[in-house]
Amino acid sequence: MLAVVQRVSEARVEVGGKVVGAIGRGLVALVAVKAGDGADAAAYIAAKIAALRIFSDEAGKMNLSVQDVGGSVLVISQFTLYGETRKGRRPSFTRSALPAAAEPLIEAVIGAVRDQGIPVASGEFGAMMQLSLVNDGPVTIIIDSDDRETPRRRA
Repeated sequence: MLAVVQRVSEARVEVGGKVVGAIGRGLVALVAVKAGDGADAAAYIAAKIAALRIFSDEAGKMNLSVQDVGGSVLVISQFTLYGETRKGRRPSFTRSALPAAAEPLIEAVIGAVRDQGIPVASGEFGAMMQLSLVNDGPVTIIIDSDDRETPRRRA
């Protein structure tokens, strides 16, 4: 599972010209489910989103989480994050989970973040969505659930 997380001052998502989710200060999380992902990947991604310390403290250091600053999270399902571009010019999405497997895991991420006491808004799974956001910083972080199995070492 992948999540591209952006720190925002505001964001909203529309489907068919109607706003279906909106937040003020917080995080936008574009989340993709890979074929074979399970509940453990969803739990890992949700925990990372909730605890990610990318908001500035009084000293200007990124040291606070979305929960610490009273922010919200907007979760958007985006299978295209697993688009494979090594061959040709058209991305292949064979690594992405099928909708029947992906939707419950996206809902699990939403529920797990909400269970941390963080307000969560979301897009509409499988819909064509228009996302508007103001990236604050800009700050953009990539979270990969595969990292939980192979921790990186500092040199």
